[in-house]
Amino acid sequence: MSQLPASNGLPPPDRHAVLRVMPQPSDANIHGDVFGGWIMSQVDIAGSIPAARRARGRIATIAVNAFTFKHPVFVGDLVSFYAEVLRTGTTSITVSVEVYAERQCLDQAAIKVTEAVLTYVATDDQRQRRTLPAI
Repeated sequence: MSQLPASNGLPPPDRHAVLRVMPQPSDANIHGDVFGGWIMSQVDIAGSIPAARRARGRIATIAVNAFTFKHPVFVGDLVSFYAEVLRTGTTSITVSVEVYAERQCLDQAAIKVTEAVLTYVATDDQRQRRTLPAI
């Protein structure tokens, strides 16, 4: 299993979020705690953005190498997803995703709530693996 990059728990000051979203009541249980599956889905979307850019086209998720929930996410939090390519192979792209929540009802500080590493593969129009284009 891949190691996650080290972090101090604060959003990366030198990067922009690739995705920002506020979970709604339908994304949570009756207590207002957002479902882990909803977060996982958003992480996959966020990770696919730099992967598709690097692949210059269609990609598919082939592995979730690591996924850690550090703190809960609540309805009303503003959730930001930061994603960057860690490494590439012949057809694959491994992406790190860090997730931060701004607690709207508690304070304005953002805290890291989730981190993950996913691997995508570049695919052609027939959804078969293809070689990544040169940079």
